[in-house]
Amino acid sequence: MAVALLGAVAMLLLGACGTQRAAPGAGTPIAWTTMQPASVTGVRLGEDDRTLLVDTSVPSGAAACVRDLKAVLTDPMTDLVRVQITFVSPSGDRSSGCTKESGATAKVKLPEPLGDRDVVVDNYTRFTSDGAEAPALRLCGELGCTPPATGCTTGSYEQAVKATDVPTHTSRDAERCDGKWLVLDLSSRMGPACAGDTDPACSSRLGDRWFYRAEKSGWKPIARTTAGGCGDVQRVEPAFPSALCATLEPLSR
Repeated sequence: MAVALLGAVAMLLLGACGTQRAAPGAGTPIAWTTMQPASVTGVRLGEDDRTLLVDTSVPSGAAACVRDLKAVLTDPMTDLVRVQITFVSPSGDRSSGCTKESGATAKVKLPEPLGDRDVVVDNYTRFTSDGAEAPALRLCGELGCTPPATGCTTGSYEQAVKATDVPTHTSRDAERCDGKWLVLDLSSRMGPACAGDTDPACSSRLGDRWFYRAEKSGWKPIARTTAGGCGDVQRVEPAFPSALCATLEPLSR
């Protein structure tokens, strides 16, 4: 029977265990395989300050789809707590019927209180108690657990670019900022990929001017334009200060 991997990008096959289950309506057994979850949705701390409850997504369906869900420490506790989540499932074969997902919680007991340590689950998802509402830990974002505060700084501008719907390799050409409002001129290289700067296509760029408002989560984009002046942004946000936009020249396309 052909075997298809369910959610191959999100689930990592760690190895096969010996148990098998017969496919519905067939005599061929389906292998139960050790896997990691597609996503980790939250981490909470128990009342004893030594138990982590890790909320995750696991396969589900009409029949039993998961067993032996567990969380384990992969390294001794240092300034970080590293946890790995695994379970056993037949969901690698779609004929098992385990084609949906549901929430589940795994527990791990720590050898000592968590304290102010961050928790890293399955090598890439990081949680912190800093700024979190206990007992939950806070999921860290692309800029880490302590992103730069909103302001007129390079790190803050980088956060603004990440919050904007622009291509990955977009560059920042100019900025105007007063701490509460921000203007960024962003451009993206167009044309074929270049090995150097001698090809004229390498200098071809498509640019936009973005306007932002400072919020608790960072800079939030509120308008975009290629025009000069304040007209476009103040139609969206009348409070945007003219001092930051009145003298802006139109962007060349």
